[in-house]
Amino acid sequence: MHNLWIVFLTAIFLSTIILLYRNRSRIRSSPSPSLPLGTLGWPLIGETLEFISCAYSDRPESFMERRRRMYGKVFKSHIFGSPTIVSIDAEVSRFVLQSDSKAFVPSYPKSLTELMGQSSILLINGSLQRRVHGLIGAFFKSPHLKAQITQEMESYIQKSMGSWRDDHPIFIQDEAKNIAFQVLVKALISLNPGEEMEFLRKQFQEFISGLMSLPVNIPGTRLYRSLQAKKKMVKLVGKIIQERRNINQPSKVPKDVLDVLLNDSSQLLTDTLISDNMIDLMIPGEDSVPVLVTLAIKYLSDCPAALQQLTEENMRLKSLKAERGETMTWSDYLSLPFTQTVITETLRLGNVIIGVMRKAMKDVEIKGHRIPKGWCVFAYFRSVHLDESQYDWPYQFNPWRWQDKNISSCSFTPFGGGQRLCPGLDLARLEASIFLHHFVTQFRWVAEDDSIVNFPTVRMKRRMPVWVKRRRDYS
Repeated sequence: MHNLWIVFLTAIFLSTIILLYRNRSRIRSSPSPSLPLGTLGWPLIGETLEFISCAYSDRPESFMERRRRMYGKVFKSHIFGSPTIVSIDAEVSRFVLQSDSKAFVPSYPKSLTELMGQSSILLINGSLQRRVHGLIGAFFKSPHLKAQITQEMESYIQKSMGSWRDDHPIFIQDEAKNIAFQVLVKALISLNPGEEMEFLRKQFQEFISGLMSLPVNIPGTRLYRSLQAKKKMVKLVGKIIQERRNINQPSKVPKDVLDVLLNDSSQLLTDTLISDNMIDLMIPGEDSVPVLVTLAIKYLSDCPAALQQLTEENMRLKSLKAERGETMTWSDYLSLPFTQTVITETLRLGNVIIGVMRKAMKDVEIKGHRIPKGWCVFAYFRSVHLDESQYDWPYQFNPWRWQDKNISSCSFTPFGGGQRLCPGLDLARLEASIFLHHFVTQFRWVAEDDSIVNFPTVRMKRRMPVWVKRRRDYS
């Protein structure tokens, strides 16, 4: 009996040793996620200079492509003063965009964060961000605002295009900026053309020039001048806010974004937060929408087949509305299928927004990669949009590719994604559709040679000069 117990205990001991060994082997055979491959570059400056050098070239994604060949689609680097995980992997970028503030928060270069301020919708987090984003997003989607935008856009376009002549070039980028800025400011704070609008435009151009400047805030520097310009704009918006508050009768139907935020009952939105965000929300009117319009016209100028199909589509709608004695509505503009594919392809190829930056609030694992707490993540959309494994002939302007392709896929993120998806994406499409409709139905044109500058923001080097000739069939 005693010998049986010894045999039994020995068997248990040996079984335990075997199990422990197998578990240890299993742990060794499944290594924990590791930091992505890559290099942090030089002390302090990292790889920032090389990144910027590539960004100014015709192929700004070349910085990413060289590292993709060496390290894969997710790699480590050091840019803009921070150790950074760069993602040109569509799935990884989507994961980052969809994550909440417990995992990732916005992180941008110091000059940009100083100019935006801590209360900017680009930087706030949690319930406050969701509240502000939700209020603005709901208003931007409202049929009431879309109808207002359409009416304002048509009015400014007719006034602008009515003065165009064929004996000197028209600079499309300037014309689009002039129109889009006024339309957006009207939607934000109901400011009409006049001295205050011109003052705001002048100060805003000074402000936006410093978004990617050196983070040195002393008199005479670019950042200092931009901050002074923002103070002047905030003062103007603050005066409008005070005038609204003095009325003491909240409008039942908000006429602009300012009304929407002032009518909020949560008590979370201070006047400072509202003023700062009114300024930040003007950026699409000076930058994103005009550049989208300008790039679309550039690509159409270089692609006669697409221009012909888009023109015929818009001419048919124009004739139909004229026969019925009807005016164009916002839904009419958005109902043009080929026009929408042209806008979509322009967003993909032009990459008005090249990517977003986030900061990890904890160690995060994504597809076998470890992102350490405190590191930045740069989700670089441009490389995904120009990835030949996602798009055939990615550098070719081909709006027909979208006739059978899903624009909601993770490989197409021109407006970001997740809780921070751009709230004005529908309005951007609407404004571009209205401009293109009136341009192609009123004019034929010849574009001068011009090139795209990709950094620090996307724009045309010569502001897209075209020589226009009014159509004889236009009435």
